[in-house]
Amino acid sequence: MTRPIKKRLVRFDPRVTYFKPRAVPLSVLEEVDLGMDELEALRLCELKKLEQVEAAKRMKISQSTLQRILSSAHQKITEALIKGKAIRISKINDKK
Repeated sequence: MTRPIKKRLVRFDPRVTYFKPRAVPLSVLEEVDLGMDELEALRLCELKKLEQVEAAKRMKISQSTLQRILSSAHQKITEALIKGKAIRISKINDKK
């Protein structure tokens, strides 16, 4: 039995929930799901330029968990950019 996911503190609610390549209808695109915790980790570390230890404290998670979340977010964004996929920002429990 796996451990339950610990609740993560997210203090950001984006107004935009999709990013997609220009001039390509969303209906024909594959998409990647970026979770709110991944977006918050990116916001704190990349936009606010916080060290991982401080960002982890703000999210109430360990630094190693933050690192795993960041790695996942970077991989998803890179895949979307390289392969021309849409990025869907979803709530943690809002997976398709």
